[in-house]
Amino acid sequence: MLKKAKAEFGSEEPSEAKGLAQAILESSHQIWLAGLGAFAKAQGGGVKVFETLVKQGEGLEAKTRTAAAETAEAARGAAKAKARQMQSMAGDTWDKLEQVFENRVARALGRLGVYSAADVKRLTERVDALSEAVNALLKAQGDKRPRVGSARTKIKRANVKRSAKGAAAK
Repeated sequence: MLKKAKAEFGSEEPSEAKGLAQAILESSHQIWLAGLGAFAKAQGGGVKVFETLVKQGEGLEAKTRTAAAETAEAARGAAKAKARQMQSMAGDTWDKLEQVFENRVARALGRLGVYSAADVKRLTERVDALSEAVNALLKAQGDKRPRVGSARTKIKRANVKRSAKGAAAK
């Protein structure tokens, strides 16, 4: 490119060639100075840009932390709700399982001939009713024999005797 410029300007007088060279030299010097000025400006403004970016980053970090905390809280709430639901389901399942177990044990004991608490209660009530009927008959006949006590009274007396023996043994 420089050869082409020399060829075009080669026919001109040497003073004009010197002027052109001087213009090119001044132009390249101005470009160099403009580059240095841009560098200086970028260096000086770089600190401001850096500080601006830091402030924006801090704001973004605060927003991100807030959003993360809200998301974590929502997830924690959902997990607690699900845990309560599962606990309720497990409780219901345990209640059903317990009832099934009790029914099976009661059937097995019934097959073996073991009486249930309800059977013993009914039997006790019948014995009490019979004792009252016997006592009423004895009273009506004027019999002086001692009256028959109720089954509950006898059970209570036996329990008192057992607890007295247990206390004496200690």
